[in-house]
Amino acid sequence: MAHAPTVERQRRAFVPDDAWLAKQAKEPILEPDLPIVDPHHHLWDHANHHYLLDELVADTGTGHNITATVYIDCRSMYRADGPPEMKPVGETEFANGVAAMSASGLYGPTRACAGIISYVDMTLGARARAVLEAHVAAGSGRFRGIRHSGGWDPSPDVRNAHTHPPQGLYGQADYREGVAQLGALGLTYEAWQYHPQIKEVTALARAVPQTTMILNHCGGPLGIGPYAGKTDAVFATWKADLAELARCPNVVVKLGGLGMDIGPFADHMKRPAPPTAREIADPWGPWIKTCIDAFGADRCMFESNFPVDKISTGYAVLWNAFKLMAAGASATEKTALFSGTAKRVYRLS
Repeated sequence: MAHAPTVERQRRAFVPDDAWLAKQAKEPILEPDLPIVDPHHHLWDHANHHYLLDELVADTGTGHNITATVYIDCRSMYRADGPPEMKPVGETEFANGVAAMSASGLYGPTRACAGIISYVDMTLGARARAVLEAHVAAGSGRFRGIRHSGGWDPSPDVRNAHTHPPQGLYGQADYREGVAQLGALGLTYEAWQYHPQIKEVTALARAVPQTTMILNHCGGPLGIGPYAGKTDAVFATWKADLAELARCPNVVVKLGGLGMDIGPFADHMKRPAPPTAREIADPWGPWIKTCIDAFGADRCMFESNFPVDKISTGYAVLWNAFKLMAAGASATEKTALFSGTAKRVYRLS
């Protein structure tokens, strides 16, 4: 009997190099008892790379006290059938199934996907509400909001977000109406774009003050295309725009995502061996400190962004680096940075 045709799975442009990662020097785990909620990771099954519960557990089980995680949209397991706007509900169904597996305790103490962030097209405006309610029903109490990636840049050397956003997306009336539906339902909005767009995020945050917004990856500083070799100029622009965004009380920020191939530290991937925690903490430190100084620890949360950032470092070393960056923080501030802010924003027990 002939097999039915299968849906062609997409391929990742960059995938972790396990042989290269194996060269990373093993380090003692710093503050191994410090509770951590990892508020940003993905799960997927691509043609050239898969990262599912077993791979996540292998990473979270490398020595740090990862108590829970938050799943973030990455176009995984959309429904093959039904109305186009409802197909992303399949991602919530998928992540909720993984969460149920994790909640059994068979995969260790970490509660994976305790919170779920999926996708809804915000340009649906008021019509987004019905799709959001479908996600809520599919999430069995775990669905917390959406991410509609809006990364756009005029340079052909900077790839735009997978949602193919137009220039000025955040200023569109229908988009803002969609984001307002999130606040009305007590849900959150993840802002993922590039650093030249931070002013647009600020305008959006002011337009929908009732919606809690989470700025992903320190605001998306770029280090490729026209921004390559201009780290100082990028930092200055980014810092000024970030300070203005921090004036919006409905915005919090995720500290991480600087290990991506589009950022200012992409050279980490070109080393003979992955960097040590100190070699990450020193160059990342000024960016992380700027975020914490602007927003305060109670509006900041460290994130792994795995497996995307796995192209530049391993999980255990990354969290060691974060702990080095937070070495001067008080105990109260560390609690906020590593678990408290994430628990509050994502309403985790």
